[in-house]
Amino acid sequence: MNTHPRPGARPAPPAEPGVDHDRIRRAVREILAAVGEDPDREGLLETPDRVARMYAEVFGGLHTDPAVHLAKTFTQKHDEMVLVKDIEFASCCEHHLLPFVGKAHIAYLPNGKIVGLSKLARVVDAVARRPQVQERMTEQVADLIMAHLKPRGVGVIVEASHTCMTVRGVRKPGAMTITSSMRGGFLDHPPTRAELMSLVFGRGG
Repeated sequence: MNTHPRPGARPAPPAEPGVDHDRIRRAVREILAAVGEDPDREGLLETPDRVARMYAEVFGGLHTDPAVHLAKTFTQKHDEMVLVKDIEFASCCEHHLLPFVGKAHIAYLPNGKIVGLSKLARVVDAVARRPQVQERMTEQVADLIMAHLKPRGVGVIVEASHTCMTVRGVRKPGAMTITSSMRGGFLDHPPTRAELMSLVFGRGG
C-alpha cells in the first residue's frame, strides 16, 4: 500500500516536537480502508495529510507547559474577585477522539499579585489542546492557577457541548455539560461561591 504523498501534494510541514506526521498519515489510510473506503480515490488522496496537520494543531497542548503563561505576575493590592468569563475553547474527548467545545469562566481572589487577563485564556487553550475529559480539564486549570498565583481562592466553571453524545450514541443535540472546581475561599465561603455563580449565570441561574 502506498503511504507516500502523491506528486504535487502539499509538502509536509516542519515536524512539531513529538508529532510523527508520517505515522498519522499511514494510520488514517488504514482507517479509511478499514471502514470500506478507497483511500486512493480523488477526494481522499490528501485526507491523511490534512488529518496529520489537524492533529498536530488540536493536540499541540501536549507539547507545551501551561504554567509558562502564569510565570509573569504583577504586584497589585486588590482584595476582590477577578473574573474572566466566556473563554471559548475547543478540545477533544479522549474516549472517542471527538470534539467538545464550550467556554470557561475563571475567577480568583488575589493575594498581593495578579496576572495578565489574556494569560488565563492561554492557560485554558494549552490545557484544552490535548486528549481530555472535561472534569480533568476543569481541575487542571484550577490547580495551575492555585499553584502559581497562590491566591486566596480559585473558581473555575466550564460549560461544553460534547459531540460524542450529540452526533453518536445517545444523540442528544443541545445537551450541555457543566463542571466546576473550587479552591480556597470559593470552596470554604459559600457567599463568595454564590457571588461567582451569580456573576456567571445571572441571579436567576
